[in-house]
Amino acid sequence: MINPLSTVALALCSSMENRTSVLVLIFVITSLISAVGLSILDLGCSPLRDLDFDGHLDFDNTHLAAIDFGNRHTSLPRAVLYPASVADIATLVKSAYRCDSLSDLTIAARGHAHSLNGQAQAENGIVIAMESLKGVIDVKNHGSLYVDVNGGDLWIDVLHATLKEGLAPKSWTDYLYLTVGGTLSNAGISGQAFRHGPQINNVYQLEVVTGKGDVLNCSKDQNTELFHAVLGGLGQFGIITKARIALEPAPQMVRWIRVLYSDFKVFTTDQEYLISRPIGDLTFDYVEGFVIVNNEGLLSNWRSSFFSPQNPVKMKNLNTKGRVLYCLEMAMNYMNNKTVNEDVTSLLSSLHFIPGSVFTTDISYLDFLDRVHTSELKLRSKGLWDVPHPWLNLLVPGSKIQEFDARVFKDILRNTSSGPILIYPMNSNTWDERMSAVTPEENIFYLVGLLRSSPPSATGNNSLEYLTDQNNRILDFCNNAGIGAKQYLPHYTSTSEWKNHFGTKWCRFVDLKKAYDPHAILAPGQRIFSRTATASALS
Repeated sequence: MINPLSTVALALCSSMENRTSVLVLIFVITSLISAVGLSILDLGCSPLRDLDFDGHLDFDNTHLAAIDFGNRHTSLPRAVLYPASVADIATLVKSAYRCDSLSDLTIAARGHAHSLNGQAQAENGIVIAMESLKGVIDVKNHGSLYVDVNGGDLWIDVLHATLKEGLAPKSWTDYLYLTVGGTLSNAGISGQAFRHGPQINNVYQLEVVTGKGDVLNCSKDQNTELFHAVLGGLGQFGIITKARIALEPAPQMVRWIRVLYSDFKVFTTDQEYLISRPIGDLTFDYVEGFVIVNNEGLLSNWRSSFFSPQNPVKMKNLNTKGRVLYCLEMAMNYMNNKTVNEDVTSLLSSLHFIPGSVFTTDISYLDFLDRVHTSELKLRSKGLWDVPHPWLNLLVPGSKIQEFDARVFKDILRNTSSGPILIYPMNSNTWDERMSAVTPEENIFYLVGLLRSSPPSATGNNSLEYLTDQNNRILDFCNNAGIGAKQYLPHYTSTSEWKNHFGTKWCRFVDLKKAYDPHAILAPGQRIFSRTATASALS
C-alpha cells in the first residue's frame, strides 16, 4: 500500500529538483503530523476530527470507555462518540467504511458497560456511548401492545414508562440496568424465558446501523435476514438504535417463593415439571434456581436478601450442614383480586422439596423485577461491586445436567464462596432458530451462571487467579466429557472456537458478516473477526 504521507509530501514537492529536499520535507511533514496527534485516517476521505456530529467526539477521556463490569480487560480507544442522533452513528460508521483503505479503525457500541471480557471495547478504535442516545419511550396501548425505545435506553427506564400505562415487557433479565441494544445483541434471559422465550423473541421491529453505515428498519416482514441476524448477533452485523418491544398487561404484585432441596435430581425434576406444563395450565410466571455450596460470606449470598430479615433461613433446623443445597425460586404474578393463595398451594403440593423449607414474601411487581439493584447498592456500600468479575455462563443440555452437577457443583466448586451460582431450565421451542443466538440441540437446556466476584484483597479460593482457573477447569471438563454446553455471553479467542460455538450456523454467520459488515468494523471486542486479518476475505 502506498503511504499517504509520502504521497502528500511528493505532491507538494513535485516542482523541486533536489531529491534530498524532498526527503527532508517528507520527514518534516511526518513528524509534524505525529506531533499533533493526527492519524492516517485524518488524511483519508473524511478527517475524523472534522466529521459533523449532533453530539461530539471525545479524544481526551477515553479511559472512561476502556474497562467494563468484568474489570479484567482494558482496551484504550482512540476516541469516544457521544451521539445525539442516529445520524451521528451512521456518519461515523460510514466514514470508517469508506476509508477502509486508509485505516484499521474499528467501532464498538457500549451500553451500560456490563460486558465481562471486553466485548464492548475497541482498542485504538471508536467506542460509541449508546446511553447518550436516549429519547421518548413511546408506549402504544391500543391494538397491538408495544413500546418504541432507543437502543441506549435502560430496561429499568422502559419498565417505569410502561408501568405508567399498566403494561410491561414480557421477558426480562435479572438485572435491569442494561441497555436495550445490549441485551438484544445477546439474547436477554431470566426466569420468564421458559414461558415467553428470551427478550430477542419479543421484538417486533428494529432500526439498525449496519457496518456500511446504512440505517435500515427491519422486522419479520422487512429486511428479514438482517432482523434475525442482529438479534443475538453479538453486534457483528449492525448497531441497534431503536427497537419495538412487545408488551402485556402488568401485574400489581408478586408472590415470591423459595424452597430448598438436597437431592439434585429431585430438584431438576421439579424445575422441568414446572416449565413443561401445557399452555393454559396453572404454573408459576417465573422459575429460577441456584446452588448453595457455601453458606457464608456476603458475596456468596448477595442475591439472597430475600431471606432476611423477615424470612431468615434457619439452616440448623434443616440438618443440611456440609451438603450442597439447591434452591428453587418461583414467582406468581397477581392482581389484588387473584386467588394467589390457592394457586400457589396447589402448585407447591406437587413439588418434592425439603419439608419446612418454604419461604415466601409478597412484593410489588416493580420491586421484584428490580430486586438485584437492591443488592447492588448493598455491595457498592461495602466496595464490593466494582471489582473483577470472572463470570462464566453456560447453556447445558438437560441430558447432561446430572453429570455436570457431579463434576462441577459437587467437586470443582465445592469450596467456593465468591458469588451466586444460578441454575434453571428453559424450553428450546421458545427460541427462534432463525436468530443468531445458539443453544444446545435439546428440548430442555439449563442456564448455569457462575456470578463470582474477586475483591483485590481476596486470597486463596476466592482469588481472581483461582476463580479463573476454576472456569478453565469447568470448560475443559465440558469439552473432554462431551457435555455439549454453549457459552452464553461467549468469550473465545480463536476462529476454531467460534466455529464450534456456532456449529451449523457458522457459515451463515460468516455470509451475514460479508453482507452487512464486510470490512469487519463493528464489535471488535468479541474477537470473532479481525479487521486486519479478515477484511480482504470479507470484501
